[in-house]
Amino acid sequence: MTVDEAVSWRDGLRKSGLRLVVTNGCFDILHRGHVDYLDRAKALGDKLLVLVNSDASVRSLKGPERPVNPESDRAFVIASLRSVDAAVVFDGTRCDRELALLSPDVYAKAGDYTLDKLDPSERKSLEECGAKIEFMPFVAGRSTTGILNRIRHNAKQ
Repeated sequence: MTVDEAVSWRDGLRKSGLRLVVTNGCFDILHRGHVDYLDRAKALGDKLLVLVNSDASVRSLKGPERPVNPESDRAFVIASLRSVDAAVVFDGTRCDRELALLSPDVYAKAGDYTLDKLDPSERKSLEECGAKIEFMPFVAGRSTTGILNRIRHNAKQ
């Protein structure tokens, strides 16, 4: 869905008394850590919306060889998970604008973050809308970067 569609959907959730959880990420190669994280995030509210970084923002954050999968595929796969109710692709490297527009009840972030490590503009948007910020346990040894490194290592052998 688009950001505008998500804002309209959010308004309906609010009118129905449903709590919205929002999270964000690249989700370049979906793995167990992602699925566990999204399941835990969904449990914090009634509906889960995932903001997925655009291809351009992933390249900016992760380097020129990323993403491996295009944004439309990444958003489709994320939206297909049972824990996810909606996915929105966003263009910036930060999603402060989208967070301000969506005004989530809860914002979930992986456990490798802390309140001090959150981007200041994203944190400000969350604080201004009164969102509760929750950090999900990080699944050790599960990362897209680790998977890509293993693939590269195996290709060299």
